[in-house]
Amino acid sequence: MSAPASEAEAPPAARPGQVTLAEIFLTFLLIGATSFGGGVVAYLRNTLVLQKGWLDEERFLSALEIAQALPGLNATNMSVIVGDRLRGPVGALVALLGMTLPGATLVMALGVAYASNASNPHVNAALVGVGAAATGMLAAVTLQIGRKQLGTVADVAIIAVTVVLVSVLHVSLIWVLLTVGPIAVLLYRPNTPPVPDRPEPHHGSL
Repeated sequence: MSAPASEAEAPPAARPGQVTLAEIFLTFLLIGATSFGGGVVAYLRNTLVLQKGWLDEERFLSALEIAQALPGLNATNMSVIVGDRLRGPVGALVALLGMTLPGATLVMALGVAYASNASNPHVNAALVGVGAAATGMLAAVTLQIGRKQLGTVADVAIIAVTVVLVSVLHVSLIWVLLTVGPIAVLLYRPNTPPVPDRPEPHHGSL
């Protein structure tokens, strides 16, 4: 039995310089035009890892972690990171334009339309449905990529502490990053291999 599309083995990650600027622009233009809210992470993983093979799972997680730690939207941060990896600063600019152009255009148009229909219950119900779908997609991609990172008790502990601080105690995300972040870096810092002892020089008898 073949594996589902979402669990199919991703192609090898593309090397920098292999992808054209036009392909980068069109790919992020499509992502920006067809992704909604928090569900954009699912679109990014499905497109960049499973379909295009521009990133492997490890690089995708690394880029996502950096995007979430920086100011701004995760999607735009990811587009800059991926575009820069593929084609340098020009690729980052092209990817950013592709990602933001559909949203900026649609928001301007829908903002005008919503202002005149804000009291319409059908419009509000549709927005609730879109939000529910985006939450479902975000939960699905979290399970898909998150389970690969839960190998030790420390992983679960860091996640639990972060969830409690942000969702229960409502601590500012900046303070969470400044406290939990250094602890995580300390726990997962690379171990320096011990330097083997040099053998004592052997002096032959005279």
